[in-house]
Amino acid sequence: MAKKALVKTVRRSVALPRRVVEEVTAVAPGELKGNLNRLVTVALEEFTRSQKARAFGEAMARMGADPAIRTECAAIAKEFAGAEADGLHDTGGDD
Repeated sequence: MAKKALVKTVRRSVALPRRVVEEVTAVAPGELKGNLNRLVTVALEEFTRSQKARAFGEAMARMGADPAIRTECAAIAKEFAGAEADGLHDTGGDD
């Protein structure tokens, strides 16, 4: 049996409020003004990036608030404190 090729485009029908279409068309860059399909694709891609960035930021904030992680980071910082200035000695210059 032959394998079916994976289609790269998914077709969906959406109903958009006229006001939204008019507003987005008014502010869209020239290359997107006349192509609502491309404009929606760009908007969804930006939405996805934004959601991923938000989720990452929230995860980092949770990690930063985690007492076990804070303790481990403090221990690591203490271990490396002596090496922080390695090779950075005062030569007496005006650098």
